[in-house]
Amino acid sequence: MSALKRFFVEKIEQVTELCGEEFEHAKNVLRIGVGAEVVLLDNSGKEYTAVVAQVEKKRMLLNVVREEAGAREADADVCLLFGYLKNADKNEFIVQKAVELGVKKIGVFSSEFSSAYMNANKLERLNKVSKEAAKQCLRSVAPEVVYFDGLENALAWAKDYQNKLFACEFATESKCDVGALCGSTAIVIGSEGGFSRAEEELASSLGYASVTLGKRILRAETAAVALASVVMFALGELK
Repeated sequence: MSALKRFFVEKIEQVTELCGEEFEHAKNVLRIGVGAEVVLLDNSGKEYTAVVAQVEKKRMLLNVVREEAGAREADADVCLLFGYLKNADKNEFIVQKAVELGVKKIGVFSSEFSSAYMNANKLERLNKVSKEAAKQCLRSVAPEVVYFDGLENALAWAKDYQNKLFACEFATESKCDVGALCGSTAIVIGSEGGFSRAEEELASSLGYASVTLGKRILRAETAAVALASVVMFALGELK
């Protein structure tokens, strides 16, 4: 038996309204009609089973019949910060895989070697990807993708994490044992071209430990998924 279809809504009420893109997808793509059972999500970590009571031209009304805590969220608190890439598909790939792996916070930033520029439409698209990935992997929370116009602001956003990892292609050795991590962890990955020496020094001054990802130079999107996977395994999320 396949899992119930899942939809994000702004607010959960006894009679909840589904509208906008989620409604269009439910009605026109999935052909969901009156009497169908679905799961509603409001990013609180809870899941609400609901039954479609009415389908109108621009909205769907659903009766909430059950509430329960989501069981798919990671126990580990992991934050991923990555430099915005020129190829939109690669940015979406990073967000999608980070959500699937259980990352709880996602930040995108511009850095010294960044050659791509963010705008409101691109950020909206990344947040849509986050929601779609969350529904696909049965998470009850879709991490908000936040943009920072500089590396320093991005690093400050994650200042309270116990472990702060700065992936650096010119590091000769890791200053942190990634395989022995314990506690909340922030991961920082650069854009095409990586980081400058000055950026590495900035990160170090803010408590970030430079780490190497081995002998080979990885593409930015590969590095993001690889390090996130290793961190999640070390923290017990992939066992």
